[in-house]
Amino acid sequence: MEKDLIEYIVKSLVDDPSVVSVRVDEKDASFILELSVGQEDIGKVIGKHGRVIKAIRVLLQAVAAKAGKRAVLEILD
Repeated sequence: MEKDLIEYIVKSLVDDPSVVSVRVDEKDASFILELSVGQEDIGKVIGKHGRVIKAIRVLLQAVAAKAGKRAVLEILD
């Protein structure tokens, strides 16, 4: 569910949604989502002063907390 949410949000933001990929690494009650986007779209995902990525992380943490888990979102270069 969390992976689908992140993919949907990020694909809506970028110019080339076919390049977007999210990989999930689960460990016990937490998981790490690794986001990969095109080099030209990284700025759109991060936003001015990191506001967009912070908002995405807040949504992810809310969804994960509801499931009783902890989530971390990382952007890969």
